[in-house]
Amino acid sequence: MSSPADVLFEPFRLKSLGLRNRIVMAPMTRSFATGGLPGEPHVDYYRRRAEGEVGLILSEGAVIERPNSRNDPGIPFFFGDALPGWKKVIDAVHAAGGAMGPQLWHSASIRSMTANWEPEGDVESPSGLVKPDEARGVAMSEEDIADSIAAWARAAVDAQRLGYDVVEIHGAHGYLVDQFFWDGTNGRRDRYGGATLRERSRYAAEVIAAMRAAVGPDFPIILRVSQWKQQAFTVRLAETPDAMADWLVPLVEAGADMLHCSQRRFWTPEFPEIDGEEGLNFAGWAKKLTGAATISVGSVGLSGDFINVFAGEQSTPTSLDSLIRRMERNEFDLIAVGRALITDPDWAAKVHAGDDRGLMAFQTEDLAAFH
Repeated sequence: MSSPADVLFEPFRLKSLGLRNRIVMAPMTRSFATGGLPGEPHVDYYRRRAEGEVGLILSEGAVIERPNSRNDPGIPFFFGDALPGWKKVIDAVHAAGGAMGPQLWHSASIRSMTANWEPEGDVESPSGLVKPDEARGVAMSEEDIADSIAAWARAAVDAQRLGYDVVEIHGAHGYLVDQFFWDGTNGRRDRYGGATLRERSRYAAEVIAAMRAAVGPDFPIILRVSQWKQQAFTVRLAETPDAMADWLVPLVEAGADMLHCSQRRFWTPEFPEIDGEEGLNFAGWAKKLTGAATISVGSVGLSGDFINVFAGEQSTPTSLDSLIRRMERNEFDLIAVGRALITDPDWAAKVHAGDDRGLMAFQTEDLAAFH
């Protein structure tokens, strides 16, 4: 029997990746990795979402092998002694019929929104800035940049070797890759800086190209991008479609297969002055301009947005009608779901079954429960 949500449960294929549906579990930092190591709670947590019919799971941010690449002691590593734990995670997800990729991360100079913690030694960033005119840490040398690019590529190889289906680069929300994009945190005068967004995208392009060379042509690489930053919610890197093309097309040409386009609210049109209040969202424009597959994300299935969680706001289930309309018009390829899947590992299965009454509200306290 068909249902209005059937479009969310169509299969999807990209290179070596085959998904049973279009629902993605968004990467969400939970800070439960003692000593940087994923353990049995992580295995259980991700397996439950696969059992609940999520098509593709993207892990919480796991950091590459660089000094002070995380801003919270509960964030997991994706190197060294952490890798056997990640192997258990992917094996459990596959056994439950799901697919998964690690989100690879470097927090650079940005502080955690929840942890009052400082690492030993300096943090690194493009220009030693956390936001315009606010210094924190040190500017990366060209040797640091080269070493970090090599670390991104090693992590991608490890993900492929462990059996993961994809890998995602976190290039959004004011972390390292995004700090190169943003002129407010990238004032470099070498080839990794510049007056234009295309010039400031060189670091990301080199990371992607190094990963692609390391994993070969068929292993999918996802790049997560955003206009907004934790340091400044209203920042827009690209004010026009031409500027967005200058930013994103070279990154797809470098080897990114899919763009994970983060918005605080997925239904917000990116350029309403061009196509109106029902116009394409960020992921829609990214797909149109680059030809790449895209993932949309932002307050799916719940009222409010994630930022308001930290003010204690409760979020209640909302209609998926707008999402279904956008999926039916092929605006983007996949949809990532965040808080709803923290609260309820069976969210996707309930949507598939049409069990609207079974959908659950999200409370701030849910962030502290790893289940």
